[in-house]
Amino acid sequence: QVQLVESGGGLVQAGGSLRLSCAASGRSFSNYAMGWFRQAPGKEREFVARIRWSVGSTYYADSVKGRFTISRDNAKNKLYLQMNSPKPEDTALYYCAAGPSSYAYMEKVDYWGQGTQVTVSS
Repeated sequence: QVQLVESGGGLVQAGGSLRLSCAASGRSFSNYAMGWFRQAPGKEREFVARIRWSVGSTYYADSVKGRFTISRDNAKNKLYLQMNSPKPEDTALYYCAAGPSSYAYMEKVDYWGQGTQVTVSS
């Protein structure tokens, strides 16, 4: 049974930093891409960033490029999202996701985590 479990969310001041983690288990993700999505109240879930598990290539949404960094630890089967200089508009429920590596912006997702809340205060 595949499990993606997020942690690290919370309240952060604008301009601060926060690191989200996702612990993955239940299968090999070597042929997958893993990434982060977010959903703010009243809005649709949107792509944030993704990394190809095997080679480490990354893609980012324009809204977070230069501020957020996605990384992974293959040995620990963990995914991370380093959020630097967050803005109030980054406030959302952040989801960990895994899907086929052929989709650059994770248009197809096979597995979702339950989400971790990030609130950025101004």
